[in-house]
Amino acid sequence: MTIAPARLSDPTVRAAVTAINAGDRQAFVDLLAPDATMADDGSDRDLGQWIDREIFTVRGHMDVQTESAGGRALVANFTNETWGEMRTAWRFTVDGGRISRFETGQA
Repeated sequence: MTIAPARLSDPTVRAAVTAINAGDRQAFVDLLAPDATMADDGSDRDLGQWIDREIFTVRGHMDVQTESAGGRALVANFTNETWGEMRTAWRFTVDGGRISRFETGQA
């Protein structure tokens, strides 16, 4: 069963998933803290390059299956034009309504 983005518990994570699914890079970037970082499968990556390559230039889309940690930890079926669909885990660190870090990888 999929959780609609509008029903996600954490408002910042809700906005991030909504921006990803809308293909709205600017809305997503606006949610990031100025010094935000991210990791993919345990390795830190260049955030700007990664979101372009994995999300916004390849029509990334999240179908959230579960949430925990107050809505800041998600398991989602993530689809993009490069890799197809994969089950992924996402963990967001949110400070003052901005994402300071997120980590993702295969679930």
